[in-house]
Amino acid sequence: MRPEVQAFVADGPLPDWDADAEEIDRRSDQFDAIAKPVTGEEAQALVACFGPDDCYGVAWALLHLIETDPNPVLTTEPARDANEWHHSLWARIVNSTLPQ
Repeated sequence: MRPEVQAFVADGPLPDWDADAEEIDRRSDQFDAIAKPVTGEEAQALVACFGPDDCYGVAWALLHLIETDPNPVLTTEPARDANEWHHSLWARIVNSTLPQ
């Protein structure tokens, strides 16, 4: 796993909207240091980094980054009480496999 992904993952889930601007900027800068695409191992680790809200758009960018892994990162439907971002990621995986 690349060091920039390790650093992002080590800091845990994204902060919520109530975090101070410095913390949000720091996490955003960490995120911006991660080049696309991610590996399967990196995508698996990044799934744990979703926070309680969209963190001023960083969570959407994280979802899109995870999707650069050529294989779906989730292989089973998340539990009912899972993070909303896991449910969004699952729905996008399911929708991408539907016949066109």
